Amino acid sequence: MHRLFWQVYGTVLLALVVVVALTAVLWRATVDFEPFEQSSEAVAEIVATVLPPDLTGDRLQTMLDRLHQQTQADLAVYGADGAVIASAGRPVPLVRAEGRRRHHRDGNAGPVWSVTLVDGRTAVARMPVTWRAWGLPVIVGAIALAVAGVALPFVHRLSRRIERLRSGVERLGGGDLSARVHVRGRDEVAVLARSFNWAAERLQALVHAHKMLLASVSHELRTPLARIRLGIELAREGDAKRLEGVRQDVAELDQMIDAILTSSRLDAAATPDRTDDVDLLALVAEEAAREDLAVSGTPVRVRGDGALLRRLVRNLVQNARRHAPGGPIDIVVTSLGTSAVLTVSDRGPGVPEAERERIFEPFYRLSTNPDSTGAGLGLALVRQIARRHHGDVHSLAREGGGSIFRVTLPAVATASA
Repeated sequence: MHRLFWQVYGTVLLALVVVVALTAVLWRATVDFEPFEQSSEAVAEIVATVLPPDLTGDRLQTMLDRLHQQTQADLAVYGADGAVIASAGRPVPLVRAEGRRRHHRDGNAGPVWSVTLVDGRTAVARMPVTWRAWGLPVIVGAIALAVAGVALPFVHRLSRRIERLRSGVERLGGGDLSARVHVRGRDEVAVLARSFNWAAERLQALVHAHKMLLASVSHELRTPLARIRLGIELAREGDAKRLEGVRQDVAELDQMIDAILTSSRLDAAATPDRTDDVDLLALVAEEAAREDLAVSGTPVRVRGDGALLRRLVRNLVQNARRHAPGGPIDIVVTSLGTSAVLTVSDRGPGVPEAERERIFEPFYRLSTNPDSTGAGLGLALVRQIARRHHGDVHSLAREGGGSIFRVTLPAVATASA
């Protein structure tokens, strides 16, 4: 039983079983379970049998005392007028027998049996229910201890797990983004602990990414700003070439700011803002035509934001152009099972195996070409867009030199070319 509901319910059932078993044992040990009614009837018959009709006075009293000592029964003999002739033990009420014998229950004192003697007198006998004085307190105390003993370990374990979870939340709220809680079991508390750890990891990653983004932005903006400042100073002297450089720097800043805003928007949203059926082959062909490139493959439809998917394709094509200027670029769209696959291949210098994942980080530049143009946000946006569409992108080595960028997206439907 891993779910918290079954743990609680099982604990309650176990406590009830223990209580019932303990109650039965103590009841058996503390209560006299003799058949009181049969005993009272038997004693009354014995009294009626052993008492001779002419037995009166002290002899009758002595006989009743002896029987009382032997049977522990309360005994009495009443005359025809209802007066007590002799008695032994506690007082026993007179119950006139209907016929020869009659049964009567005297409250909690026990059953009373009356037998009419041959001389008209009435013999009355009662076997009392005997309780030990400490029986009831022991039963109540044992029940309380049993319930407390069974429930205490479970409650203590549950409270400690919740306390650890609360402590983790307080640490995270206090600014410790590395706060995690230990996950134990598979019940609701364990699920909550795993959810907390996932949220803490996600928050830590987002904060780290934004810190890196701010640091990288501040560094990347210095270069175009410095060029713009220099261009403005030279523009005063009428240098047209410098003015063109300023325009290019402004365009670079505009592209960088647009990429940063797009990246931030993708971080904030778990899914694309729009979801439409998009013909991936047609979309890729339109973007490739802007760079005078050909596209091959089969039509395949995906569901998502057309503008973001267009941005993904454009970034891949521009990345290939940047690293393989003038070289051949192959673009292919195919379907593989339930997935749509887009590959963009070039004959550039390629990506070292150790850096094939890092190139998808914002502002990362290859160690083999740290002075390349671009802000280093294009491939990072490609991965963000692919993952927002429940897909991904990977960098592979191309046989004979160069790189292959493969994007995999869930396909809505495929059609033959």
